[in-house]
Amino acid sequence: MWCRRLACLLSVPCQHTRHHLLGLSCGRRTFTAAVARWHHTAPESLSCAWQLHGDHLELRYANTLMRFDFVWLRDHCRSASCYNAKTNQRSLDTASVDLSIRPKAVRVDETTLFLTWPDGHVTRYGLQWLVKNSYEGQKQQVMHPRILWNAEIYRQAQVPSVDCRSFLETDEGLKEFLQNFLLYGIAFVENVTPTKEDTQILAERISLIRETIYGRMWYFTSDFSRGDTAYTKLALDRHTDTTYFQEPCGIQVFHCLKHEGTGGRTLLVDGFYAAEQVLRQAPDQFELLSKVPLKHEYIENVGDCHNHMIGVGPVLNVYPWNNELYLIRYNNYDRAVINTVPYDVVNRWYTAHRTLTTELRRPENELWVKLKPGKALFIDNWRVLHGREAFTGYRQLCGCYLTRDDVLNTARLLGLQA
Repeated sequence: MWCRRLACLLSVPCQHTRHHLLGLSCGRRTFTAAVARWHHTAPESLSCAWQLHGDHLELRYANTLMRFDFVWLRDHCRSASCYNAKTNQRSLDTASVDLSIRPKAVRVDETTLFLTWPDGHVTRYGLQWLVKNSYEGQKQQVMHPRILWNAEIYRQAQVPSVDCRSFLETDEGLKEFLQNFLLYGIAFVENVTPTKEDTQILAERISLIRETIYGRMWYFTSDFSRGDTAYTKLALDRHTDTTYFQEPCGIQVFHCLKHEGTGGRTLLVDGFYAAEQVLRQAPDQFELLSKVPLKHEYIENVGDCHNHMIGVGPVLNVYPWNNELYLIRYNNYDRAVINTVPYDVVNRWYTAHRTLTTELRRPENELWVKLKPGKALFIDNWRVLHGREAFTGYRQLCGCYLTRDDVLNTARLLGLQA
């Protein structure tokens, strides 16, 4: 272990100055410094060191330089009086913490940071826990591991479909399916009985069904029974669904029950792969697409269906701490009037949107699949765009939307990172 044990207490007399007198006692000797300086767990070790400032603690460990606000360090205490380990919930009342709190003493050994507060309470943090949960550590971590793909990459991966019986009856089959889904954003289940009822059983294996204005489980034909281009025989360009929801549906399930005719292949495009190309070629355009909020709108007045839905959000949605993309909201059919940014931003947005659209429409990025009875397709609607070619004859699909949180919950319970 490169981080050797040293019991060092630090006395902090001043609350307001950024650089202050430090009292460092080791054994019987006490050293005093006029400015903040680094302290190591052993004099010859530079791998684990810490330093106090006026309002935060700096810690260098595992090649990571971290900064922790004092209130944060008190608020996240995992002691029995501050955190309920049985429920994994905070017990400490955050509003009771003095916003100018400072530790009275600090000690670091090989694995643990110890903080003694003015009231005598002691907080202990594992150094590895701090690396994992610090802002600096999170910047280096990927929330959702993925394999970005174009058509050739996906074909070469030879991602297997999962048999329906294995999917429904074994954790191994379910885990294999979810691993494929998390990595690629799409996954297939074979040998499904081609009925709406059996498709529902399949969907409920991994999630609650999200009921929307389209119901829970729906049949999908070209009878224009809803005020949507999807309910025709026309070709559909690539898009994500329910962009007009404040939170677009997370997962979409398609199962072709019958097709007596030609055409109708399904188009799949990895939106994250296309966005990655934009980030490499024009990072300023990627940033603009992640900053400009847009309205998407669904207005329906067909038969008994009367709806007016509005969702607001940028085309690209990223986690701000590591710039990781987690949601693409792309639907040219349902994008409403652009009136959320001033005129001098609009043209730059159109340029960025054109760059992304060009990537999404590259033929090499298009994966075409023919959905047939018995083969169900699950799509990550926050990542993968879908469309279809025009078709003839009678074509009936069934499907539903799933709640994203429940799918990810199922994956985590099976030991997957999600």
